[in-house]
Amino acid sequence: MGLKTPLHDKHLAAGARMVDFGGWDMPLHYGSQLDEHHAVRKHAGIFDVSHMTIVDIEGREAQEFLRTLLANDVLKIAQPGGALYSCMLNPAGGVIDDLIVYLRAQAHYRLVVNAATREKDLTWIMQQAQERDVDLSERTELAMIAVQGPSARGLAADAIGSQWRDGLLGLKPFSALQADELFVARTGYTGEDGFEIIVPADAASALWQSLLDRDAAPCGLGARDTLRLEAGLNLYGSDMDEQTTPLESGLGWTVAWEPADRDFVGRDALLARKDEPSRQRFAGLLLEGRGVLRNHQRVVVANVGDGEVTSGGFSPTLERSIALARLPAGDYDRAQVDIRGRLQDVRVVSPPFVRHGRIRIEL
Repeated sequence: MGLKTPLHDKHLAAGARMVDFGGWDMPLHYGSQLDEHHAVRKHAGIFDVSHMTIVDIEGREAQEFLRTLLANDVLKIAQPGGALYSCMLNPAGGVIDDLIVYLRAQAHYRLVVNAATREKDLTWIMQQAQERDVDLSERTELAMIAVQGPSARGLAADAIGSQWRDGLLGLKPFSALQADELFVARTGYTGEDGFEIIVPADAASALWQSLLDRDAAPCGLGARDTLRLEAGLNLYGSDMDEQTTPLESGLGWTVAWEPADRDFVGRDALLARKDEPSRQRFAGLLLEGRGVLRNHQRVVVANVGDGEVTSGGFSPTLERSIALARLPAGDYDRAQVDIRGRLQDVRVVSPPFVRHGRIRIEL
């Protein structure tokens, strides 16, 4: 028996197929992963993401602490309500985790980190916070629901309440609204517009039901994965980990190199590899024939070298198999993938494959 979110009974009542994910009992799908995927691309879907770890960090040195802890620079968050995506690195430049950090108020930040890395993340953060004037608190009493899709924001604003409607609809991407016990961010993991909503655990069931009543489709981990893959969004443990840096994971844009005197953990290791000509590239793959691209398949680039699929699967939107891959350095747009002992042709493309309902690559 794994850990249960406050919405566990809702999932069971809806007939969800439950699976273990990072020690949590989570819904894989509610009958049709394909239907759930298309519901998000065409209308709106809701995801229980209460398994994610929420950590509040505040105190006199909170800002300077996070400027050291994270590869991106929280000084980029100009005012309360802003958000920033970043990697948290080890001294070798490897990715301990990727996360979103929000500025809630002066010297008061909120981090949302991955469920599967919770224990090591908290241990690392507390170790780095020693002798810093900061307070850390894990907010286990909170739940989190993601509402994603072209109709998601209007639908969610109606479900939350008319008093917040104008503020919610006025939220810019990567910004958040906080009101009493409600925390709503215009962020997500699907490539579609929408919100991630944090509420007290005892309020989660009513909000979930209100969203269902407005024709949002309940969606599980299966659709979440195909949606994020189409959107070219990395998955921790597949596309990056502690043995790979952001530079080999398509996340170089998340590293804030300036100001040069900001000494964040992993900076020296990244600088040593920044201009390395043999550094692996991170790219998308589009299978040109039949078959399915899967994690860890070998990618062969003629006269260049081998790479590896980091995330692969079938794209319901493209009706083709797609993947993210770490590839040998070089300028090329063709490769082959070893699928069950046969080399199959793939095109090397720049993700995303799909964003905001639009196909972004040439088929």
